Amino acid sequence: MARSEHHPNGLIHYNPQLSYRGYTLFSGGERNAYLMDMTGQFVHQWHCEKGITNPRLLPNGNLIALAWPSENVAGQRGLNGQAAACFELDWDGNVVWEYADPWIHHDYERLPNGNTLLVKWVPLPKSLVRKIKGGYNNDEDDPAHMLGDVVLEVSPEGDIVKQWKSWEHLDPATEIICPLDHRMEWTHCNSISLTPKGDWLLSFRRVSTIIEVNSRTGKIKWKWGDGTTSHQHDVKYSSADTITIFDNGVHRRGIDLSRALEVNAKTRKIVWEYAQDPPFSFHTLMGGSVDRLPNNNVLICETAKGHFFEVTRSKNVVWEYINPFFVTNPRLGGRVNMVFQVHRYGVDHPALANRDLDPQRYANLNRLYAPAS
Repeated sequence: MARSEHHPNGLIHYNPQLSYRGYTLFSGGERNAYLMDMTGQFVHQWHCEKGITNPRLLPNGNLIALAWPSENVAGQRGLNGQAAACFELDWDGNVVWEYADPWIHHDYERLPNGNTLLVKWVPLPKSLVRKIKGGYNNDEDDPAHMLGDVVLEVSPEGDIVKQWKSWEHLDPATEIICPLDHRMEWTHCNSISLTPKGDWLLSFRRVSTIIEVNSRTGKIKWKWGDGTTSHQHDVKYSSADTITIFDNGVHRRGIDLSRALEVNAKTRKIVWEYAQDPPFSFHTLMGGSVDRLPNNNVLICETAKGHFFEVTRSKNVVWEYINPFFVTNPRLGGRVNMVFQVHRYGVDHPALANRDLDPQRYANLNRLYAPAS
């Protein structure tokens, strides 16, 4: 969908018969996360001065999210997705848990045991940096300095109970940085999720590779980076046998185009995909999410345009929305309405049980930002 000053924001389309009914969660605007109904009306809002990115609802109704970058890291040229903390807010917006670290980034996963998986940047051993291929350095860079990804398992008390160092398991001879990417970091892990068996599924953007890790031994169970995806995001299991992927298509040979994919977890063959016609009209160089909904529809987020929509398996758009909240982002050169990910929660989801979801509580906000379709 092309950007236009005169194109409406908010709800664009809604087909009640074919959509999966529920409430959509996203973060946008100044330090807020929003929950809205199918008609695009806001029914709940969370605010945090730390900033809110990549929010999700926990079964108890609390919101878990990442904060905005810390000032120590935000100025680092070439890095994106930093977060000063991962935190949990109750329904009323009170902080009930927080883990602060200026070098965590992109994603997290709350485990069944109450611990939280986080991804963090740390400096790589200099002896390894020399072996890593690809990418480029600017004249002012230190070619011996490069960041690598570590997975932390953090207890509710803030203790690190497990640490997995990516460079101890990846091969610099095969995990080669895209030649159009900076050598400030090696792999750029942008998503972490659990498999049906409780192992870890990781997406590495700069080497266009997906891996599954045995959460007990730390060994890689399988690795996939054959060129099918390019700089992908949001890799997670959609069933016992399938994985959804937002394939950004950045630096792909030929035309840059994005796709929402579902692949067989064993064969890594594509079993379903969504692209647009013409293909280049659907594209985001960063972010993106793909959620398969309980009715088998798919909720897709096109980050750069703040555009999210629901499609059927036959690829008909049955619900569509554009984030109406714009903020100034000096790093990206102007005002943006980007949304990293969106998620839909069914009306019977435990997080919403006995909650007041009356849009009249946000009547003023709805008059401004949720016009009728």
